[in-house]
Amino acid sequence: MDTHSDNAPGINIGIVIIGRNEGARLIACLKSASGAGRSLVYVDSGSTDGSADAARALGADVVALDMDAPFTAARARNAGARRLEALGAPALIQFVDGDCEITPGWIDAATAFLNANPEVAAVCGRRREKFPERTIYNRLVDREWATPVGETQACGGDVLMRSSALADAGGYRDGLIAGEEPELCVRLRRRGWKIYRLDAEMTAHDIAMTTLGQWLKRARRAGHAFAEVSQLHRGEPEQIWTRETLRAYFWAGLGLTGLLGGAFVHPALFFTLLAYPLQLARMALRDKPVTIDSWAHAALIMAQKPWEVAGAMQFWLGRLSGKSGKLIEYKK
Repeated sequence: MDTHSDNAPGINIGIVIIGRNEGARLIACLKSASGAGRSLVYVDSGSTDGSADAARALGADVVALDMDAPFTAARARNAGARRLEALGAPALIQFVDGDCEITPGWIDAATAFLNANPEVAAVCGRRREKFPERTIYNRLVDREWATPVGETQACGGDVLMRSSALADAGGYRDGLIAGEEPELCVRLRRRGWKIYRLDAEMTAHDIAMTTLGQWLKRARRAGHAFAEVSQLHRGEPEQIWTRETLRAYFWAGLGLTGLLGGAFVHPALFFTLLAYPLQLARMALRDKPVTIDSWAHAALIMAQKPWEVAGAMQFWLGRLSGKSGKLIEYKK
């Protein structure tokens, strides 16, 4: 780990925005990211809505990914970091997804923290959903963004990172279709770096989730990430996402055993399905205070287990066939 002071006050900040057909959301993101002394790069993954032209019009340097290779957020972020290096190699890079807006004051607060803590590679803050009142899914995703403050194991897609730390870890893994940030953080921490989440507003996100199908497709993407990232780090001291993968297998397997076993072996096996409402209640009652959202979130987490397994199976089938994983997009 290199902890030299590479982010002195007043240094140029690089912004990497990634996106695909984000439309008006991208315009808002670009406007929120602009600022004096900032190099702005937009990396486009095959948009057909004029995103690249809109980004150029707002002063961004645009990188259009080669469409012959599979699109991934990891690949896009690496491409953005390389373009920034070519433009002048800023010491700090703010990565942000094109469906987010950077909160005023966030970059200054995060930069000040990195200035004071040279051992920290990356810092994130509170991501919020812009429209939690529109759907239960938006509201529950906003709840998921409220992770603990302080030193943490991983960041999300929106993060201010030292470019030296990113290079030290070897960058994101281009081929990961999801889970690229926690996987990178494993390698950062192995190199001696730390990751922090600040008690500060960072970005406003527009997940635009309106249907159960979108929620379940997002769960399938998570299952793919659980399986792939845990396999990448199998046998290492930190068993990242091994527990999450096994938990999905367990609950999906238990449900299958209860349904098929009860129907074809013995009706008593139907009683194993009682584990589902008991687990749901245990999860909901952990909240203080318990609300309707507590029950809704617990119910959806339990309902999505088969889709997590489907994502894991998708990874293993792709691995066995030698085919690269394809993006699992849940947005309309």
